[in-house]
Amino acid sequence: MDRAKTTLFMLMSVDGKISTGSSDNLDVDQDFPKIAGVKEGLHQYYEIEQTTDLWSLNSGRVQAKIGVNTRELPNKTPVSFVLIDNQRLTEHGIRYFCARAKQFVLVTTNKNHPAFGIHAENLHIIYQKELSLKEILTKLKTEFDCERITIQTGGTLNGMLLRDKLIDFIDIIVAPVLIGGKDTSTLIDGRSLVSQSELSQLGVLRLKECIVLKHSYLRLRYEVIHGSNDASFDEMN
Repeated sequence: MDRAKTTLFMLMSVDGKISTGSSDNLDVDQDFPKIAGVKEGLHQYYEIEQTTDLWSLNSGRVQAKIGVNTRELPNKTPVSFVLIDNQRLTEHGIRYFCARAKQFVLVTTNKNHPAFGIHAENLHIIYQKELSLKEILTKLKTEFDCERITIQTGGTLNGMLLRDKLIDFIDIIVAPVLIGGKDTSTLIDGRSLVSQSELSQLGVLRLKECIVLKHSYLRLRYEVIHGSNDASFDEMN
């Protein structure tokens, strides 16, 4: 494979929502710890998250939503971060990830992104006239020795990755809650299919593991068998 292998790792509700509402003021990381019946088992998601790949793909919108533009600078971690962002991250948000990441790769189509004014040894900027997710994953492997990466982006980018056949594995933690709302982001958003000729763009899955966690949580692990390059599930372990 000429690109980094990917695992979509997300926390979602039983009805597939990855946020508690359509407003940026609503977020599972902030809201789930407040909800009785959900907060008790939430720690399992964060514990499993610590075992994921040492490369992580995120979006600037998600990171801005959880407050990186105003947080104190963190300590260095062994994780390298790739962020796709055009205008959500401020200069402070960029410095936040420079402080946190082993390597920090910022992908943008914005020539005036504040990242261009920051100089840090671990900051790398990939500028694209038009966003190409395949090119990003290829560059990560060929230029940064990234063999595999965990995806934790929003529903729209997840949808683009699915349609481009760039998701190899799924690792989902299901929280015992129903959220609802047609405008609330789901695991896979973006463009809907409109004809049977597009059915090849579906991501057909093979279940590899179903783990019943404590406090009514589930962990579901799948291999994508249609819409992927048939990567071997054994390589996840």
